[in-house]
Amino acid sequence: EVLDARLPGSSANPLLAEITGHKPTLKVLNKQDVADPERTALWVDWYNAQSDTRALPLDASDPAPTRKLIDACHLLAPTRGGMAKPMRVLICGVPNVGKSTLINTLTGRKAARTGDEAGITKAEQRITLADDFYLYDTPGMLWPRITVAQSGYFLAASGAVGRNAYDDEEVALELLAVLKRRYPALLEARFRLSGVAAMADEDLLAEVGRQRGALQGRGRVNLQKAAEIVMHEFRSATLGRITLETPEEFAAWVAEADQREAERAAKKDARARERKGQRRVEPPAPD
Repeated sequence: EVLDARLPGSSANPLLAEITGHKPTLKVLNKQDVADPERTALWVDWYNAQSDTRALPLDASDPAPTRKLIDACHLLAPTRGGMAKPMRVLICGVPNVGKSTLINTLTGRKAARTGDEAGITKAEQRITLADDFYLYDTPGMLWPRITVAQSGYFLAASGAVGRNAYDDEEVALELLAVLKRRYPALLEARFRLSGVAAMADEDLLAEVGRQRGALQGRGRVNLQKAAEIVMHEFRSATLGRITLETPEEFAAWVAEADQREAERAAKKDARARERKGQRRVEPPAPD
C-alpha cells in the first residue's frame, strides 16, 4: 500500500485489512523527501510494530531505494518465488500518493500515467518486474465514508479527493491550523509573515492572500484564491518538509471516530426498535 508520508495514517485505507485478511502488507511511505524526517521515523516504527506488516520510506522518483521494494516483498513472503510459485503483489493506494510514479520507476519505463490530480489510473493492469514477480496495479480509490474528520481534511489538502467534494476555504483553514501550530517558522519564511502562531486561522488565510496579491475590489482579499495558494504550496512541497500527523494523534482521532460511530449505530438501533414496537401495538383497522 502506497501512502503519503506527510499523512501516513490518513492516507491508509482502513478497509484494506478486512479485504486482504492476513496477507503480508508492505506500507510504502512515499514522498518521504518532503515529509518531516523525525515524524517519518515514528510512523515507520509504528507500522513495523504491527503483525505481518513492514514499512519502507522512499521517494518514488528515485530509482535506487525503489529497488528495495522487491527485496522487502520477498522478506514478507519468503515462500514465494520461482516459476512454480511466482510472487504476485497488488499495489494500491488512495489517489495522488505517487503510485503511478513508483510503478514507472520500478519498471524503468512509463507503464502508468501520472499527474498531480486524483483519478489518473483508470483500470487494473499486470506489470512484470521479473520472470517470477508480477505487480498488479489498481486505480486509486478512497473508502466509501471517511469517519475521521481530520483525515478528510488532510486527504483533500493533499489532492486525494476530487475538487467538487470539498470547500477550498474550509480545507485551507484546517491545514493552516495544523501548520501554524507545528511549523510556524516555515509559514513565516514562505509567506514573509511574523507572529503566525498567535494569528487566528481566518486572519492567517487573509494575510497569505494579501501577501500573494489575491485581492479583489476595494483591497479585499479573495479568500478562495488565498485558499488555493495555501493548498498548492502544500502539495508542491514548497513550504518545506511537513508531516501533518503523528501515530499517537491519528490513533486518538480514530478512537474518537469509532466512539461516535458506535453511538450513532446505537441510536439508529434504538429508533428501529421503537418503530417496530409502535407497529406491534397499533389497534386493528375498523371494518
